[in-house]
Amino acid sequence: MRPFHLAFAVHDLAAARFFYGGVLGCPEGRSSDAWIDFDLYGHQIVTHLSPSARDTLSNPVDGHDVPVPHFGVVLTMDQWRTLAARLEAAGIAFDIAPYIRFEGQIGEQATMFFRDPSGNALEFKGFADDSQLFAR
Repeated sequence: MRPFHLAFAVHDLAAARFFYGGVLGCPEGRSSDAWIDFDLYGHQIVTHLSPSARDTLSNPVDGHDVPVPHFGVVLTMDQWRTLAARLEAAGIAFDIAPYIRFEGQIGEQATMFFRDPSGNALEFKGFADDSQLFAR
């Protein structure tokens, strides 16, 4: 699979650098005074400085209000547990705390939602069985 590229707005590059580089542990790539590249589990994300705010919506899923839009990475269960523990140790406030979604059903997955300092919603998932990613 080829890496994806995602560019998105942040209000503060220093806060983005601390959050993505420090809290999430993403290696930093190129940067300027207007943007920073990060390596998010082999994918290229780029934070672009923009003072304009944007609204988020939510949709009900499995008894939770899932923020939309959001992005993240599907991890192995070990990677997901490690990241969840890292975020909890850093005191990150979760929109939806780490839990198992669709437990006992097709598509069972571990998930968690949280926001970066600019309010961008992130979801990280973990699957015990990657073949369930697109299962219906």
